[in-house]
Amino acid sequence: MSEGGLRLNWPRQNPIVPAGSVAGRTLMLLIGIMTFLSCVTFGGVLLVQKSALGWSADVGRELTIQIRPLDGEVLDSNVRLAISLAEAIPGVDSARALTLEESQALLEPWLGEGIDLTDLAIPRLVVVRLSDPAAVDVGRLESEIAGISGASVETHAAWRIQLNTMAGTIVVSGVLSLGLILLATALAIVFATRGTMATNREIVDVLHFIGASNRFIAGEFQGRFLLIGLKGGVVGGLAAIVFFIVVSAAMSAVMPETSSQQLGVLFGQFALGISGLLGIVGVVLVIAGLTAITSRLTVRRYLSQIA
Repeated sequence: MSEGGLRLNWPRQNPIVPAGSVAGRTLMLLIGIMTFLSCVTFGGVLLVQKSALGWSADVGRELTIQIRPLDGEVLDSNVRLAISLAEAIPGVDSARALTLEESQALLEPWLGEGIDLTDLAIPRLVVVRLSDPAAVDVGRLESEIAGISGASVETHAAWRIQLNTMAGTIVVSGVLSLGLILLATALAIVFATRGTMATNREIVDVLHFIGASNRFIAGEFQGRFLLIGLKGGVVGGLAAIVFFIVVSAAMSAVMPETSSQQLGVLFGQFALGISGLLGIVGVVLVIAGLTAITSRLTVRRYLSQIA
């Protein structure tokens, strides 16, 4: 031992933190569970955000012209006029009238299948696709369409606002949940570290009093808990990936097609993609680093109290 204290040549055959301790195995299981919950939360938030952005972008490139049937008006002529007026607006890519069958299909989720709607005065819809939403003069389109009896323009702005609000709420809730999970993980690591130190109190005290630096002792704990965090994080991350694969398969194989499509609007196809997989890897690394740093700070505080 030199004057500066014990060097880092402590026998590696007898680590300060036993590799197979019960506390270590329990902590690894806990970290695995916390990592799984964190990855599922992150993946769910990512899927909702991606779906909301894609859906909002699609809606933003469409306008709908509704033409109600009125007495004394030729509905087909009004539809053709609406298409002609819409296509003349700069920034409009195309305008297409939905067929009666397509309009009926839109009503089936609310009215049920197999209902004869031919005797009902169903409005005709014209879907207007925009090549450049920023260049379209919506006010001009609305004023010109207003000249057609029973016709009105729907910009879907209210739907976009509601969708963005819902997606933002889910994202914020997910971030808060992720933060609480990380906080709970940090607290669990603190208690696990204190428990491990209590179990190895004699070794820690001897090392401290014969001159081992706090940095050396804390480094021993940090290295051990970093390994525990990595193992538990990898297990939890892989379990989360399997979870998304199973849910995706269940959606397509078990759930009815209509329900699957409705969930697909909100969550997409439960396909994380490269960004999702990289995010899960990031979550695993963050939890492993949190495990190592939290254990090191806990040990340093403990050693400073007994110094």
